[in-house]
Amino acid sequence: MSRTRNSEQLNTDWELWEEKRDRSAGDRLIEAFLPLVDYHVHRIGVHLPKNVSSDDLRSHGLMGLFDALEKFDRKRELKFDTYASFRIRGAIIDGLRQEDWLPRTLRDKAKKIEQVTESLEQQLGRNVSPKEIADEAGLTEADVIKTSNENFFSHLLSIDEPTQEGDQTETYASSIADQQTLTPAESLSKQADYDELADAIQNLNEKEQLVISLFYYEELTLTEIGEALSLSTSRISQIHSKAVYKLQQQLHK
Repeated sequence: MSRTRNSEQLNTDWELWEEKRDRSAGDRLIEAFLPLVDYHVHRIGVHLPKNVSSDDLRSHGLMGLFDALEKFDRKRELKFDTYASFRIRGAIIDGLRQEDWLPRTLRDKAKKIEQVTESLEQQLGRNVSPKEIADEAGLTEADVIKTSNENFFSHLLSIDEPTQEGDQTETYASSIADQQTLTPAESLSKQADYDELADAIQNLNEKEQLVISLFYYEELTLTEIGEALSLSTSRISQIHSKAVYKLQQQLHK
């Protein structure tokens, strides 16, 4: 009886949220799906250094859940749990990329390794091995490799970050030469192809359109689509193959 009542309340909250953006209903929906955040925080957290705060991960995950709630459309027959999981996981990973989670002691060790490496390479006139660095720095070879790897990954550069020079609105992406820019004629031709494909997709049945959208736009796997639609992976594969075949036939015409 309690489960039925909870299900009815959840449906009511969804209706209030979708129709009126009712804040109280939104809060109840967030609370109902909080376990999803905790699940992904734990799943990602076990692979991270101990100094990474689970509270920070949870904060990023909550932002992903808020984003999922804002953008979710129940008419698409997709389970919210599946949709929200992608948003939550993506928000946590994006948050980690923007933070320097390397502890001060490890950062100091990495700096020492860099100094020793530079000094040895100048003396020997060649690249040096981790063992040579370890012997000179008074560390183990495994420690040198691990510290170097963690220091490298903590410095992964996002091309959307502002550059260190010039206008703060300029990102690294804007300084990378684009070798694939289309000419105006090529752009028009490509847009015509997209329009033709969109028209062809409209001729598919509703289930086929949904599978194509989830696979190519939302980038879900066939297994994940099956879970979302309560169908087997093999059945989703059949629907996908049939839809692609239909599109090929229409476009060849």
